[in-house]
Amino acid sequence: MIHLFAGVLAMSGTALAGEVHEVITLKYKFVPAEITIKTGDTVRWVNTERRAYHNVWFRDLGEKPVGEFFPGETFEKTFDKPGDYHYVCEPHEEGRDMKGIVHVVE
Repeated sequence: MIHLFAGVLAMSGTALAGEVHEVITLKYKFVPAEITIKTGDTVRWVNTERRAYHNVWFRDLGEKPVGEFFPGETFEKTFDKPGDYHYVCEPHEEGRDMKGIVHVVE
């Protein structure tokens, strides 16, 4: 379902405004764990694990955890404002320390 939402963003023109950058999940880590993008760019998280599901949760923004994406699935988010956006994989934050940060610059 999440990858369908990303397609809606692309069709609406929101995701077309900037570049798309990929972060993969590998061995319960986000790779790269830190990424710098420009305002209007999109980050696409790709689950490359063989069996594990993950999610991307921007807790500091007051958002609720997004549903899981399974091996081969993706999740996308477009960033319209500069800032540092910390995120975690809620199911694997504590046991695996699975976290990352998106730096958005103008």
